[in-house]
Amino acid sequence: MQPAVEAVPVSVWSNPWHNLAFGFGSGTLPKAPGTWGSLLALAFVPLWQALPGWGYGLVIVASMLFGIWLCGKVAQDLGVHDHEGIVWDEFAGIWITFWLVPAGWYWLLLGFVVFRVLDIFKPWPISWVDRHVHGGLGIMLDDILAGFAACALMHLAVLGLG
Repeated sequence: MQPAVEAVPVSVWSNPWHNLAFGFGSGTLPKAPGTWGSLLALAFVPLWQALPGWGYGLVIVASMLFGIWLCGKVAQDLGVHDHEGIVWDEFAGIWITFWLVPAGWYWLLLGFVVFRVLDIFKPWPISWVDRHVHGGLGIMLDDILAGFAACALMHLAVLGLG
């Protein structure tokens, strides 16, 4: 039996906070909204990589702090714990993945795959956080951890392949 797909709230198109949380609408796409959100977030990475490392770091910190508030607010507005269409957490996770990683399509492809694998399979401690931390922090923290783990793996790959 297939799990039920959560209905897309109409507010995604009328409420700017909901639109942001749903990744500018990418979280409304059928089947694997987290993957769609991650793909759209990937489009921003070359912009962030053009910044100095500290500037990209500020983007990451801002996306995390803003995301904790945003995801908590939108989940509360919708009366859910974590709607599958809320993908701002994937945006932050993808952006973390590529911090100080060299630019290049092959790095984008590898980082995307590494982040998605970690986000989907949730190895410990990501799985523990996903089950035990709630609210906006809970929605964001598993993807933040997946992003930092993916970033570390990307830096190892750069050292080995770069």
